[in-house]
Amino acid sequence: MTDRNDYLNRIRTIEEFLYEEASYLDRPDLDKWIELYTEDGTYWMPATEDQEDPVNHISLFYDDRVMMEIRRRNFVHPRAASKDYTVRCSHIISNVRIEEESDGGLIVTSNFQCVMYYHDKQTLYAGRYRHELVDIDGQYKIRHKRVDLINCDGVHGSIIIYV
Repeated sequence: MTDRNDYLNRIRTIEEFLYEEASYLDRPDLDKWIELYTEDGTYWMPATEDQEDPVNHISLFYDDRVMMEIRRRNFVHPRAASKDYTVRCSHIISNVRIEEESDGGLIVTSNFQCVMYYHDKQTLYAGRYRHELVDIDGQYKIRHKRVDLINCDGVHGSIIIYV
C-alpha cells in the first residue's frame, strides 16, 4: 500500500507543479514562469501531428532559454503591441501521468485546455503536454516542454503568449 501512496503523493506534487506553471501563464507572469525552466530548457510546439523533432521540421514554436527571455522582454516592454490589450487566460490540466523515470528526471504527460481572451477575441487551445522534469535541489524544473495541439496543422492567428 505504501508504494501506491508514494505514487499518489508524487503525482500530487507533479500536479501542483503543473498548476503553478499554468497559474503563471494565466496571470501572465513570464518572469516567474521562466524560473521554472532549467538553463538549457526548451519549449516546443510542433506544427504537425506526431512530428519527430524540432530541428528538421518547421514548428509553431521552438524556443530555448534565450528566445524565451527575448519573448518575455518583448511581452512586458511598455511599447509592446501586447500591452495595447489585456491578455486573459485560463488553463485546465488533467490526466497527469508519469510516463518514464530515470536517474536524471521523469517524463510527465497531461491533457490541457487553454482559453485565451485578447483583443476582443476568445481562442481555445487544447491538446497534450509532455514535460521533461528534473529534480534540482529538491525542486522540479522543466528541461523540455512539448505542446501538441489537437489542431496543430490548422490555421492559427498570432499566438500572443505561451500556451
